[in-house]
Order: sequence, then structure tokens, then C-alpha cells
Amino acid sequence: MADSPLIDGPAAPRARLLLADDHPAMLAPAAAALHEVCVVVGTVGDGLDLLAAAKRLDPDIVVLDITMPGMNGIDAARELRRAHPRIRLVFLTVHDDADFARAALEAGGLGYVVKSRLVSDLLPAVHAALAGQRFLSPTVHLDDAV
Repeated sequence: MADSPLIDGPAAPRARLLLADDHPAMLAPAAAALHEVCVVVGTVGDGLDLLAAAKRLDPDIVVLDITMPGMNGIDAARELRRAHPRIRLVFLTVHDDADFARAALEAGGLGYVVKSRLVSDLLPAVHAALAGQRFLSPTVHLDDAV
């Protein structure tokens, strides 16, 4: 899917993005980092609201936190993958930890971005996810098991 109409060419439509983070201060910088590639169709603050918003808004991609109230991001990702398998998932989290990254990828995430690297890593992670490829912040070190 490297030739996705969501990312090819200057006239290509921008991807529809849903943001999920329980810290409102993270939503604006994430949206700003992606404004040229994505249209933010909604923002939510917990995992249960994420599931409802995804059903209602039909995004192409979801950027989600791991630690959220109601339902954590990993469990929400599993539910999203079951209900909406075409949605691409990118995690944006404070957890710079291989175990969290593995769990996020196993739950269906294509991207894993550490919040301290939002400015440098979120846009490349979204581009990769839209192309069906994986992206991990370089500070996250996984063994060959993933």
C-alpha cells in the first residue's frame, strides 16, 4: 500500500485523523505537527470515547495515547482493529519502554512515538502508517522478537 491515495501527490486528499490523549495540552501540538497531511476530525480524552468517535467519524488514522482513563490505549487499539481493520494506528506516549512498544505493536499499532520526540517523529510515523509501514521513535529499542 505504498501508493496510498492518502499520501501521494499534491492534490491528494488529506487523511482523516482522530486524536486520543487524556492531556489536552498534547492535542494541539499533535494536530499542528500533522496539519499538512491530515484533517483532524475529532479529539477525545479516553479510550471509551475513542471507540465511539471512531465509529461516528470514520477516520483513516488514529493517534492515541497508551495511558488513558476509561480504557487504556492498547485495549482500545485491539477493539479498533476488530471493529475497523482499515484504520491505521499510531501510538503517542510517554512510555519509552520496549514492553509497552511491543504491546502497542501487537495490538495493531504501526507507529510508536515517544512524546518527547513528537516534533521530529510524529509526522514520519503517520506517513509510514498511511503507507502500511512501521515506525518507532529511535529511542525505543526492541529485540528481534517483534
